[in-house]
Amino acid sequence: MEESLLCQWSVIRSILAIFQWWGFNVTVIIINKWIFQKLDFKFPLSVSCIHFISSAIGAYLVIKVLKLKPLILVDPEDRWKRIFPMSFIFCINIVLGNVSLRYIPVSFMQTIKSFTPATTVILQWLIWKKYFDWRIWASLIPIVGGILVTSVTELSFNILGFFAALFGCLATSTKTILAESLLHGFKFDSINTVYYMTPFATMILGVPALLLEGPGVVEWIRTCPSLFSSLIIILGSGVLAFCLNFSIFYVIHSTTAVTFNVAGNLKVAVAVTCSWLIFRNPISVMNAVGCAITLVGCTFYGYIRHMLSQTPGTPRTPRTPRGITELIPLVNEKLEDKV
Repeated sequence: MEESLLCQWSVIRSILAIFQWWGFNVTVIIINKWIFQKLDFKFPLSVSCIHFISSAIGAYLVIKVLKLKPLILVDPEDRWKRIFPMSFIFCINIVLGNVSLRYIPVSFMQTIKSFTPATTVILQWLIWKKYFDWRIWASLIPIVGGILVTSVTELSFNILGFFAALFGCLATSTKTILAESLLHGFKFDSINTVYYMTPFATMILGVPALLLEGPGVVEWIRTCPSLFSSLIIILGSGVLAFCLNFSIFYVIHSTTAVTFNVAGNLKVAVAVTCSWLIFRNPISVMNAVGCAITLVGCTFYGYIRHMLSQTPGTPRTPRTPRGITELIPLVNEKLEDKV
């Protein structure tokens, strides 16, 4: 009886974790699009800076004040050699996502972002010479095909937004791959990752945002008809961006890998549907079909990866070969920090 109750609670906790993750993710995407489209605040670098600063403050409160997560200690030398390069890629990834949101609909942007598994596999194969089972390559076909159909039939196509989203996929893949090399030896969760990376990301992006968008932001503040409510929405998007990172930590620890993969793809469908209901961007039948094919392909890809990892005797994908950056000795050599 007690085991049955524990099992039921585990299922309920997983469902709640997924729904709160969906809620924060979709809300952040919708609010960002609202900021660019409805508030006419067309400054993606400034929005990204606000998100970084809010996330840095939130991570500090969670770790240092509320002590909800233990701090993973990293020596200053490791911060510059390992975390700073990751922060640079992280910064590019966030900025490109916001730039794409400014120019293309949420539905199109989310579909292109689903291309990330393909870019990750291709980069690892081309640059790091990783081996992949033929079933992995086969699972990428519907992803690539669905995105091609979506791109060709997109009624609100914008070349700048398209390439921003596409290069955002490459940045995401690069971040994932580099994490293997640069962060080996550290059991980073999403909160500690935010704690260490967002100060660097703010430092990297602060000056370009000030130089490129500063005059425009000042002019927007001067001419905005409803300044107070607009600023509340913009600052609120930063708070929600941090909450999204916290929700990712919670959902990863509450679900299995397969559930997380399926939930991630369903999240895209939820985001596309919500954005269409709010912004009413035109979506053709073939565009919707292409999006559906892409999401099915992503789910199939995740299933194949999980199946291969669980199958005895299946050749394991070799780890990314250690390059010069990975051979940098760890300053922090504490046993409890080892993977």
